[in-house]
Amino acid sequence: MIQLKTNAPGYFSDLADVARVFYDEPVSPDEGDRLIEHAHESADGGFTETCRFQGDVERAFAPSIDGAVEQKRAVKRAAKSCLYKLLKRATGVRPPWGALTGIRPTRLFYEALDEGRTESEAEAWLIDAFDVTPPKAALLREIVKTQRAVDAPEPDEFDLYVAIPFCPTRCEYCAFPAEAIGKGRLVEPYLAALMREIDLTALMMARKGLKLRAGYLGGGTPTSLSAMQLDRLLTTLRWKFPGAVEWTVEAGRPDTITREKLSVLRNLEIDRLCINPQTFSDETLKRIGRAHRAEQIAEAFELARSLDFRDINMDLIAALPGETREDFDRTLDRTLDLAPEGVTVHTLAVKRASKLHEVGFATERSGLAEWMVDEARARLTASGYQPYYLYRQKHMADNLENVGYAKPRFACLYNIDNMEETAPVLALGAGAITKWVFPREKLIERAANVRNIATYIAQVDEMADRKRTLLFGKERNA
Repeated sequence: MIQLKTNAPGYFSDLADVARVFYDEPVSPDEGDRLIEHAHESADGGFTETCRFQGDVERAFAPSIDGAVEQKRAVKRAAKSCLYKLLKRATGVRPPWGALTGIRPTRLFYEALDEGRTESEAEAWLIDAFDVTPPKAALLREIVKTQRAVDAPEPDEFDLYVAIPFCPTRCEYCAFPAEAIGKGRLVEPYLAALMREIDLTALMMARKGLKLRAGYLGGGTPTSLSAMQLDRLLTTLRWKFPGAVEWTVEAGRPDTITREKLSVLRNLEIDRLCINPQTFSDETLKRIGRAHRAEQIAEAFELARSLDFRDINMDLIAALPGETREDFDRTLDRTLDLAPEGVTVHTLAVKRASKLHEVGFATERSGLAEWMVDEARARLTASGYQPYYLYRQKHMADNLENVGYAKPRFACLYNIDNMEETAPVLALGAGAITKWVFPREKLIERAANVRNIATYIAQVDEMADRKRTLLFGKERNA
């Protein structure tokens, strides 16, 4: 454990994030066998940030600037940069994302462009100011280029996320608010509550004069539902929220995919489907708690193709427990043979709510995950895929990222909008978090639904009330 002492408690979390980039262990203000000290002090014309660790010292200066938000951001960046340089010297490690610890590094690239920098200058600024490695800076440039070629959301549009928190079994790495479907006793009560939330929020969207841009049925595994349940739910969603230019349904587990369910989706004109192998290794599938064989993934994919699904995404995970380079290369081989329109390459993140965390599994900083991610990037781009969105999480193997790749014209609008926070997201179901963009105030606010399924069922009206308060409490758009 690392002890972090600071006279500016408001920056503790940000500094702790930097410490965990180099030492993947808990950070406490009260105890630890390594001590980091940080001092925030006023100075002529600004503020001085001083960090000490193992007898070494680093300082950074943040000039005084107009605006409380801008000043806080400048000081935070100086403090993080100060600690980053100190720990980089102490460990001899250069993390791929440098001093960046946030979820959305594309934000900084857009910030540089907004300030008048060219794409080349923005790339160089990320390398110089934050020590981002050149390959990662180039990746951001490619993603932003792809995103800027996609139609941006209109002011009267919103996106919709609907959570189906059921799966055949729970994967070892999963931290989503989902549970094994078992005998399905909660499914019908859950759908009834979800229908209630759909009705109430559809009225809110009508009152706001908003129309749906992109809808996303996620989970869990939505295809854990029966064909009849899927038909009822999606028919209601398309009726209550009409006009979407894109609908995505997660069909991530091949052991939940049937011809009847896929026919329901096609009849409802669902245009984007996710069939997610994670790996094509049978041994790895067993280790992560999946009750199906790798070949079933290919069979489900071919079934979807036979029913004329022409926009299919496949998720892969780098650094799954026990996976070797050869395992990952075989997964890439099989994925490229199938030629889906999109491939999302995730890096394993061991979260506290996962079974992997419960049993004490921790990713090793061996460079294996980085090799896998780089190999996927090289092979996918050589095959005509373009990176189009990226996000990062805590506790990721080798401090890496998740990247969505797509063939030209197949970038998912919902993924771009959600990750770049360019459109409001109405989120329904257990554990779903509504994220509303208020452009006038340059503000994003959230309303979270409870994660527990039984509690959601019992309190669904309260979940709708949270959204009503968020949307109308201040009547921002009146």
